[in-house]
Amino acid sequence: MNGTAVRAVLIALVLGCMLVTCTAGGGLYLWARQEGLNPVKAIQLRLSLARSDEALNTPAGSDPTTRRFTVNSGDSASTIAANLLADGLISDSGLFVDYVVYHRLDDELEAGTFFLQQTQTIPQIARALTDAASATIPFRTLEGWRLEEIAQVIDSNPLLDFSGADFLAVVGPGGTIPADFKARVGIPDTLSNGRSPSLEGFLYPGTYQLKPGITPEELRDEMLAEFDAHVTSEFYDDAAEGLTMYQVVTLASIVQKEAVDLDEAPVIASVYLNRFRLPMRLDADPTVQYALGNTRDASTWWPSITQADYYGLDGLPNQSYSTYLNEDLPPGPIAAPGLPAIRAVVQPAETQYYYFRRGCEDDNRHVFFTLDQQADHANFTCD
Repeated sequence: MNGTAVRAVLIALVLGCMLVTCTAGGGLYLWARQEGLNPVKAIQLRLSLARSDEALNTPAGSDPTTRRFTVNSGDSASTIAANLLADGLISDSGLFVDYVVYHRLDDELEAGTFFLQQTQTIPQIARALTDAASATIPFRTLEGWRLEEIAQVIDSNPLLDFSGADFLAVVGPGGTIPADFKARVGIPDTLSNGRSPSLEGFLYPGTYQLKPGITPEELRDEMLAEFDAHVTSEFYDDAAEGLTMYQVVTLASIVQKEAVDLDEAPVIASVYLNRFRLPMRLDADPTVQYALGNTRDASTWWPSITQADYYGLDGLPNQSYSTYLNEDLPPGPIAAPGLPAIRAVVQPAETQYYYFRRGCEDDNRHVFFTLDQQADHANFTCD
């Protein structure tokens, strides 16, 4: 092969290599391209993320506990990454920075308070940190809880900035009740036992998403707003024979504690309404439990009771709530009823029942009795 031919072959090889290189480089650029990033930087970051794909999508740990995390104004992506690493929320700060820079999230990371979990991946945490407004504190209360039980849940939630005692000071006896709400539901200025009213029974049970930094007053207002949202005007219109909503909720709180199976709630409500109208004492066991509270057993606010407890509450602060010792309704609600219990009072079953006992089957159902069956009720056994 002469010199001219050799040069031609070499030129062809060089051009071929250049073509392959350009083609491969162009494909690599297209694969890694990210608007706003230098092409070389984009390729570097994309290669880094591809090599670390498993680590990127593996949470830092298995603890599902929600943790408070704060981003301060002016914090850079590197600072945020270092703080996340220190809090055990990520396991690789450099990988976090690479991710947010490549996906152009570094300028979208917001200052604020966030609630994160160790079980979240880097992409999930990065996206969460771009929206401070969506950060919320999960909070849940259940039907049939009294104020002290809500306070206990507050004390068990490290994300709240106040204690259960702080909340009780706002919603308990002597706390400030919003005037419009007080007038609407008919809360009296002074209870029948001479004590100041509280919001027992009116803090609507449910699941809430609270904003960071919420105050006890704001939590009170959110729960009252939920009560108003669910207990609509039809409930006021249907309230039986002139009962105020305060009386409805008071009776519904008893029904809530008695009706384990809520399909029985309208019948149980009819029993208490029949006794109330006669009138005769309600003789409701939950009111005795409320009066006892945790004085017997510090681990529960709803202790088991015996017949000896019906008339053995002397000296207890809440003995006036016992419907075995006192005529009429108790001074106020004993717990927070759910909507089915409230509806059962305003739309009760039409019955001639005045008594009920728990049945013999292990299913929480009840057996009901008329006035003529009083002796059957008194002598009822499962033997």
